[in-house]
Amino acid sequence: MSVAKKEYKRVTVKSLVDMKRQGEKISMLTAYDFTTAKIVDGAGTDVILVGDSASNVMAGHETTLPITLDQMIYHASSVVRAIKRSLVVVDLPFGSYQSDAKEALRSAIRIMKESGGHAVKLEGGSEVKDSIKRILKAGIPVMGHLGLTPQSIYKFGTYTVRAKEEAEAEKLKKDALMLEKLGCFALVLEKVPAHLAKEVAKSISIPVIGIGAGNGVDGQVLVITDMLGMDKSFSPRFLRRYADLHDIMSNAIETYNSDVKTGDFPNQDEQY
Repeated sequence: MSVAKKEYKRVTVKSLVDMKRQGEKISMLTAYDFTTAKIVDGAGTDVILVGDSASNVMAGHETTLPITLDQMIYHASSVVRAIKRSLVVVDLPFGSYQSDAKEALRSAIRIMKESGGHAVKLEGGSEVKDSIKRILKAGIPVMGHLGLTPQSIYKFGTYTVRAKEEAEAEKLKKDALMLEKLGCFALVLEKVPAHLAKEVAKSISIPVIGIGAGNGVDGQVLVITDMLGMDKSFSPRFLRRYADLHDIMSNAIETYNSDVKTGDFPNQDEQY
């Protein structure tokens, strides 16, 4: 049975909780710049994540670890200037919240004040409990992130599916309940078994947004460059490509280069 979609003039953290309660799925995509964010927002996306994946897709780093707080604020402020409807969530980068709750709060405050973002996201459960509590106490909305946490890649040593073993699955479920109890408004689950993600989504009242976590959750998120097919070297099972911009852009650029070389561009109609 389909659920009627409510039109939200502006999506807020409360809107997402209402969507879950009403059975409406939540759409979420990343964006890192003004032009892309304007398109993503205009297409009706509920949440724009200014992800630390910018470290990979924008800067070419192997992991998300190198991106700095200043760089995240730069990307987030570019996105915020473009949006009219979407909720903008900004990743706290590696090193800005793990070691000290006061540092975590300072980092979150900088993002909110300097970028205009609407909420922050951080990775981890009980390990970062104090940081989450300190940020929430200041009135800053927090989205959690469990399962595969890319900032811990050197701890895991692989990007494989997480929580397949019982002990890790139990910890994940406890951490999800903890995040809800602390006051997080939503939770991302990345690369976990679909049955586990579905169980978690049913066990808590806040929205669970999945990436590689099956369709039993409350919404989905993908990296914009992945779903638009801009990088053909990245092909995980959970990724559906909705376009092939790599070939479209390559062909267009090749044609432009050819037209310039032959003198066809600009023609008489393209001159003053």
